[in-house]
Amino acid sequence: MAWADVAQRASCKKAIASLNIFAAGGEKRRVRAAISGMMRFSRQHHNARKMNATRRELIMQRWNMIQHELLPELRNDVGTLTPKLEKVIYVLEWVRIEEFTESTWSGVGRPPHERGWLANAFVAKAVLGLTTTVGLIERLTIDRALKRICGFPLCKRLPSEATFSRAFEAFAEGRLAERVHEALIKEHLGDELIGHISRDGTAIEARERPVYPQFATATPAAPAQSTIAPVVEGTAETSTAEAFAVPVRKRGRPRRGEVRLPAKESPVHHQRQQTLAQMLEDIPTGCDRGTKCNAQGYKVSWNGYKLHLDTADCGVPIAALLSSASMHDSLAAIPLSLISAQRVTNLYDVMDAAYCSTELRDHSRSLGHVPLIDHNPRRGEKIEFAPAEAVRYNERTVAERSNARLKDEFGGKTILVKGEAKVMEHLMFGVLALSADQLMRLRQ
Repeated sequence: MAWADVAQRASCKKAIASLNIFAAGGEKRRVRAAISGMMRFSRQHHNARKMNATRRELIMQRWNMIQHELLPELRNDVGTLTPKLEKVIYVLEWVRIEEFTESTWSGVGRPPHERGWLANAFVAKAVLGLTTTVGLIERLTIDRALKRICGFPLCKRLPSEATFSRAFEAFAEGRLAERVHEALIKEHLGDELIGHISRDGTAIEARERPVYPQFATATPAAPAQSTIAPVVEGTAETSTAEAFAVPVRKRGRPRRGEVRLPAKESPVHHQRQQTLAQMLEDIPTGCDRGTKCNAQGYKVSWNGYKLHLDTADCGVPIAALLSSASMHDSLAAIPLSLISAQRVTNLYDVMDAAYCSTELRDHSRSLGHVPLIDHNPRRGEKIEFAPAEAVRYNERTVAERSNARLKDEFGGKTILVKGEAKVMEHLMFGVLALSADQLMRLRQ
């Protein structure tokens, strides 16, 4: 078993013991024995022997390292650990978010608080289900174990609420959680063959006022006959009237020689002619009002956003995309499929009837996948799956379970921030914790 020989255990214990230092004047005190420090020593051994953590026996190696080496040392320092705190330790060890943070201090003025500690705190907030930053600071204040797990020194005061807010804003601008999630998926699932990718969107309620699009102003009514003044050709009045004129498409067949405007192009067909960057730029991300049929078939409406997830059949979210609540689910299918194709290799694309489209089926086949999309009869006759395809389509329930766990366990229901960047960052901290938790479940 990796990290089980005597030399490695001795070096790990020696590194942990070296954290006990003496202050000036001979007064002994422990300055920092944070969990992030102990993780660095274990990662030195981890990097010496690379292991693929998707295989069950190798996942057990990491589990045993944390269970038999890391947790006993931490219990000696802070006492008993609750199951929730142990879960925080496992998640932080899997995601290693502090490796993606960087300090911007140039040596002038007061040094800022360590961004890695603040990032660990936000991951712990998602795992513990804390709703507000004030609640997180209060929990860190009274819980010595959690404070040390996140990396904060016990001898110093915690950062203020404003510092936490500024750090979260910086994380949102730098898309920290999204970058960490992408690296996590590529590291642990990049070389694996995924059987099914289940695609679905879920409603995200936000405390924001909906921003509705500005439509073109309708043609003003003609003024009364007595108020009509003579109009000279080429004047401003003529150009204004022409500007208000809106072409109306006539019904029926065109007359001989009549030229009509071409029909509006399908948005999905237009996406297939774009690059991924162009698709992501065209996706609306503002807060508005959306309506969707829930799992029971009833229509529900909400103010906020819509989160689109690609979930592997092992329950690990592969890719995530945030859009306005009013955007149709099918418009997120092609961008999500391209993002997932850059991270993992899968065989089947499983989607519900909202994605029923010939364009989406052709796009899935162009990626070398087999599309399993429930047929939408649209007042016609429904085409049922073949028996073997119907069994595979049942794998789509993993998407519903991921959406439910994200909302019930990892803060997807409590969105108190405003703006699409901060909302996405809050959700991605939950997706990151959910991904690590599902990877840990592969050991069973």
